[in-house]
Order: sequence, then structure tokens, then C-alpha cells
Amino acid sequence: MAQVVIHKKNRRSELYIAKFSALALCIFSCLSTSVKSEEEIEFNTDVLDVKDKQNIDLKQFSQRGYIMPGEYDFKIKINQNQLEEQSLAVYPPDNDPKGSLVCFTPDLVAKLGFKESYQKQFTLWHQNECVDISVLHGVEVNPNLGEGVIFISVPQAYLEYTADDWVPVSMWDEGIPGVLMDYNLNAQTRRQDGQGSAENVLSGNGTLGANMGAWRFRADWQTNYENGSDSSSTQKKWAWNRLYLFRALPRLGAKLTLGEDYLNSDLFDSFRYAGGSVVSDDNMLPPNLRGYAPEVTGVAKTNAKVTISQQGRVIYQTQVAAGPFAIQDLSTAVAGTLDVQVQEQDGSVQAFKVNTASVPYLTRPGSVRYKFFAGQPTSYEHRSEGNTFASGEFSWGVTNGWSLYGGMVSSGKYRALALGVGRDLLAFGAVAVDVTRSDATLENEKRQGQSYRVSYSKRFDETGSQVTFAGYRFSDQAFMSFNDFLNYSASHDSVMQNKEMYTVTFSQQFDSLGVSAYLNYSHQTYWNSSAEDRYSLALSRYFDIGKWKNISGSLTAYRNKFSGSKDDGLYASISVPWGDAGTLSYNSTISNDSTSHRVGYAERQQNGDNYQINAGGSEDGGSLSGYYDRQSDMAEVIGNVDYQHGQYSAAGMTLRGGLTATAKGAALHRANVMGGSRVMIDTGDARDIPVQGYGSTTNTNRFGKAVITDISNYSKNSLSLDINNMPDNAEAASSVAQATLTEGAIGYRKFSVITGLKAMAIIRLADGSFPPFGASVRNVDKQEVGIVNDEGQTYLSGLKPGEKMNVSWSGDTQCVITLPQALEGLSQNGNLLLPCQR
Repeated sequence: MAQVVIHKKNRRSELYIAKFSALALCIFSCLSTSVKSEEEIEFNTDVLDVKDKQNIDLKQFSQRGYIMPGEYDFKIKINQNQLEEQSLAVYPPDNDPKGSLVCFTPDLVAKLGFKESYQKQFTLWHQNECVDISVLHGVEVNPNLGEGVIFISVPQAYLEYTADDWVPVSMWDEGIPGVLMDYNLNAQTRRQDGQGSAENVLSGNGTLGANMGAWRFRADWQTNYENGSDSSSTQKKWAWNRLYLFRALPRLGAKLTLGEDYLNSDLFDSFRYAGGSVVSDDNMLPPNLRGYAPEVTGVAKTNAKVTISQQGRVIYQTQVAAGPFAIQDLSTAVAGTLDVQVQEQDGSVQAFKVNTASVPYLTRPGSVRYKFFAGQPTSYEHRSEGNTFASGEFSWGVTNGWSLYGGMVSSGKYRALALGVGRDLLAFGAVAVDVTRSDATLENEKRQGQSYRVSYSKRFDETGSQVTFAGYRFSDQAFMSFNDFLNYSASHDSVMQNKEMYTVTFSQQFDSLGVSAYLNYSHQTYWNSSAEDRYSLALSRYFDIGKWKNISGSLTAYRNKFSGSKDDGLYASISVPWGDAGTLSYNSTISNDSTSHRVGYAERQQNGDNYQINAGGSEDGGSLSGYYDRQSDMAEVIGNVDYQHGQYSAAGMTLRGGLTATAKGAALHRANVMGGSRVMIDTGDARDIPVQGYGSTTNTNRFGKAVITDISNYSKNSLSLDINNMPDNAEAASSVAQATLTEGAIGYRKFSVITGLKAMAIIRLADGSFPPFGASVRNVDKQEVGIVNDEGQTYLSGLKPGEKMNVSWSGDTQCVITLPQALEGLSQNGNLLLPCQR
């Protein structure tokens, strides 16, 4: 039955809605005992308050799930999983010309996740075009035309492996063809007091892409433009980082990449190459079996720009507010050592390295994870370096507690072989030990050396402790990584030869004290260079003082020793909730020989925006700063300003967003992972419809399109319309959709939203009579917008000037009504008189 919305001021509408309620009551509770068949029922129409009881058509209600034959757009929900909307045909069954069944094509059935052995039991009907899945005992198919959903209930034994947050491979969505352009632009300007000119910096990075079927093309770019106080200091730079193709290989649980890429290895250092790779993808496993993405933490002394790069390629860039920061949304494909640069507004720069080594290399028993790479090493300028190479590695789950892993790199005058073993120690955590041997032939010598590594991971539930990663590596003086070999071959200069590396990431929860502690330690020594160190310790606690609740205190201490320079710092803060969404804070920063104090106010607004304002002082004088983060539908905008009395004034801005265009439409949007997966939401011609993803809401644009980018690959993503904040002239037949996308896909989900005016109407036939009681009125999109009541009276929704609507009874469209061009005010002032032409 069509959903009816009552205007509070329209008393006449309320009267007629009561009659519709009576109709619904009769349909579901006033049934006669006369049953023609297992599904077909008759109604006792004597109880209806209808003047012309001979002119009643309840055929659409006489059979459970009856739908008139034709083409319809349906979402398919099988148990807890849902497929994208698609057009399906409805035909009468071969043995019942008065009934109706949805036609599932063989291609569609292959996506439903049935085990192959059960698919062989299905039968065909309608000239062998359709598959009858209900032949399996316990399978039920219930179409709901009002919601636009077909509900399929299937016993779990018939289906491939599923979990609450994971769906079978057959249900993964490759998306639709389209193009995308994601960008991240950063602008900064700084003026020294007493100088007439400013230093301006514009930098950015992003991805251009195109999707066709399962294939994705991506082109990563970055740029930097600097304009100093004189024309000679102007610098311009534009670079294409990578040009590559990739696609998922679902049946192999792997990803195929062709073009320019970086070696992503758990055993060997990363380097740039042009070629191809086949890599098993942990993201294709259920979430509880996957790895983790690296996290970068630090402390900004002022509003600052943070740049994370690897071998010159910018991976992530943003502006952060003063204080501790944590960047957690890096891609899981990032591996190896990352270079982090924190550029403060006062011109100072922090630089340090972060090792993204993962937890010990363990694999489920009986499973094999693998990586194969081949190609030509290349420089950042896309020039070939050295001979072609081949590399491969594997991890085999030997038993429930043991894993064997290893790999090799081979190229001309270089060889490296690694072998290791991982052990699940159960209550004592997990450990992995491996050794790598390298053989390199240089111009004047041959080097043969070994590198040894031990890594450990453990969570101590009883004490609230977790060692995310602890590792030690020792390389003798003759050992050379392939990256070192390439650098030496290109320049014939000595390279920084690794000696020892210690890495620890540790967290501890002291429940009795209410204190959380986080420690990160990294120490790297070289045979021919000075050591590098990074220490970071963070303590935090929530507590109450009298009527003040949820007060937060934190202390962060760090030391960065890099390239011969040392940067020590201490950051302490205390914050008190203020009002409904605000926070009042005080913090102090001690860095090398300077100390600053700052008081501030921060607030998160209802639309998701947040801002901070701060005032403080130091040995150099007073300071003011502000920070604002705006999450608009078309982009994320971050702005900040800083003023240091007698020193400088500065401002910065980040603009992060994207454009996605398909044959279904286009939309500007926010962007998280550059070139990553996304879903285009289509609400027809309904604009300003709020759509909710994970942790964010965006509105459809003037063309009824919105793009959600906070999407997980190979995981079930839930998308919904915020029905509580929809425009007054909009109604949604369904408000929730699911999407499980392969990496880089552009998903497409269409919601049935009816927009337009609402009004009472009288539908009259050409001979002066009325359509039968219970006749259905549908718009051009086959959405039911009204049901005919007594004497042609019908409450219609979604009215648009000049639109045509079909009126159906007896299982077929009988006539068409045309709305007038002037509709404004009719829902309040009177009934529409609508002739229905056959």
C-alpha cells in the first residue's frame, strides 16, 4: 500500500486517510473463508464503506506478493546481505497464468552466493530464461514493490562462507564505468614583521583515474610552487608519481598491477619499478584475518603542514592544529620506511622517519599468502636504473601454530634470499625470526652479507597492555639491500649502510588510575653514518573535580634525532567541557630552548564542522591563532591563521576533495584515500537529500547525485538516507542500501525517492465513471503514488506539473492521467479533477 503523508493543516486529507486505513484493515483482517488456491484469497467486500460495491478491484492484494507483469527496479536482499539495484522482469509462472514471479537470470543467480553443488539443482522456466531458486527446500522469495526490495531467505548451509561484516566473493561489486579526479591542495603564506613581501607556498597531490569493468587506471601527481621574497627564489615543480593499471583477481584472492609502482614487501626494502605484480590481498579476507594500516603520530608546535612521503613520493599531506596529532587513514598498501615532515608556521621544520613494519608474518593453517614482482627499476624521474629484476615471497601456514615464510630478489649482479619462521606462542604472543643473505657484485668488489630480524607481537588482556610491534634487526657491514645496490650503481657513492634497528610500539591501560599510556620507540644505527632516534611517550587521563565532569589531561614527550640534529619537546594540556559541544583548554609546550603557554576554546558544531581559537605567550611575545575545519558536501576545507607579536603573521588552507563522473551522473565530493573506492548515490530528481555513510553525512546535489568516499574495500558498507531531515516535499520508499566493492570501484546505488506536491484528486473515466476502488496510480518511474478510493477520490504524492501517471487495475494499465501545468496551492485549496484517458 502506498505510503500516505498527511499535512497537519489539511483536515480533508485526514478524512480520506481514514478510509485508506479501513481498506488496509479489510485486506489483512476481514478475509473470507473462501480460498481458490494455496496463494489466492477472496475478500469480504460487504464490510467496506463504499457506495459502488460492484466497482472494486483488489486483484493486486488477492495473492501474496502479487506484482503485475513488467520490468521493475529492485534491490535484492539475501539474508543479511544486499546487492545493488537492477532491472528485473516479472512474468506469470508457466503453470499459473494469473500469478506472478520475478525472473532471476542465470547471471544474477551466480551472484547470490549459492554453493556450486546446489546451483546444479535449480530449474529453468519462461523459455529457459529464468531460474527457479525456490526449488531448494527452505528458500523463500518475497518481493516488496512498495520498498523496491526482493527479500530472499536462504538456509546458511546452501551459501558460501559469510560473516556479519563480510560477504562471499560472488557478491562483490566491480562498480560502474567512470572517471575520477581527487585532489589535496595546500596553500601557505608567511610574512615576517618589518618585511614588505611574503613567502608563499602552494603544494598539492592527487589522483586521476578511470574505471572500466574490473580494470582501474590511476595516475598519481604532486606539485609544489614556492614564491619567496625575491623573484630568484621562485620554484615550480610538477611530477607524475605513478601511471598504472590494476584489477582484483577475486578467485585468487590477489591484486594484479601493471605499470609504475613501488615494491610492497614484508621482507625487502621498497623501491620504485615499472612492470607488473600479483599480490595476495589481505583485504579480501574476512576483517578479523586482515592486517593493519600504519599510524603516524607527532606534536605540532603551531598550526602546521604535515607531509608524509616515501622516496620522494607524497603519500599524504594535510594541515593540523597545534598540539598532538595522529594520522590513521593511510592506505594498508603502504610499506617500508616513511619520511615525515612537520612544517611549522614559524618556519621551523621537524623531520623524522616512521617504520611501518607489521606484526609477525603468520598465516592461517593450510593457507598460502604470496607476492610476485617483475620489471625494471626506475628513478623518481621515470628513468630506468639497473637490470630487470624478479622478486617473490610467500608465507605458508604449516600447522595451527607454525608458519614458514621466505622470498628472493634477483637482478643481474644482485641476489638476495630470505627465509624465516613464525610461531604463535598463544598466551605469550607471536614471534617471527628470519635471515636474509645478499650477494652483490660492485665495480671493484663482491659483497656477501647477512641481515637478521626478530619481531614480536602480543596483547595482554589481563593487564590492558598491547605490544603492537617490537622488532630488532642487525645487518653486517657487507650486507646490501637491493635499494642500496641500485643507489650505489647509479651514483657510485657510498650509501648509508644499516647496522641495527630497534622498533617498539606499546600501549598500556591503567584501569585503577584511569590512565592510558602509549610508547613509540625507534632507533636506527648505520655503519657509515650517525644514528637516528625517535622516542614518543603519551599519557592521558579523564577525571572529575566537583561539578566539573570529564576533564581531560594529557602529557606528550618526544625526541627526534635525525640527520645530525636533535629536537626535544614536551606538550602538556588540560581541557574542560564547556557548554553542549565546546571545550576550554590550557596547554604548555617546551621545545629545545623555548617555552610557550596557550589557552583556547574548541567546539564541534552539529553539521560536523569544528574550530579552535587560542591565545598565548612565550619568550618571543604574545600570540593568537585560529583553526577551522569545514566538511562541506563538495570538499573539505581547513583554514588556519597565526600571529606572533614582533615575529611573523601566517595563514594556511587545505582544500581536499574530488570529482566523480559516470554515465549515471557526476558530483563533487570530499575525498579520503586518493583514487579509492566510492559509491555514487542517486535519488532521481530529488535534491538536498541527506545521505549517511560511515561517520559523515552529505546532501545530494541539484541533479540528485552524491558520492560517499568513506568506503572499505571488500567489506559490507551500509548507506542510508537520513529520513528525519529530508525536505518536506520528499518521501523515500526505502532508505538503506549496502555495497561491497572491489578496490577502486565506483559503486552505484539508487534510492526510490518521490518528490513533488501532495493533493487530493478525483480521477474520472471518459464515460463519467470512476476507476474501481483499490486501483493503483503509478508515476513514470513505476512508483506507486496513490490508491483510488470511493468515487475516484485519491490522495496523490510526488506531483509535478505536466507529468503523466498510469492507473492500473485487473492486472494491467487501463488509462493515463495528465497533471496540469499549474499545481501550486492545490493541495491546500481544493481537489484536482483528473480525466483518465484510455
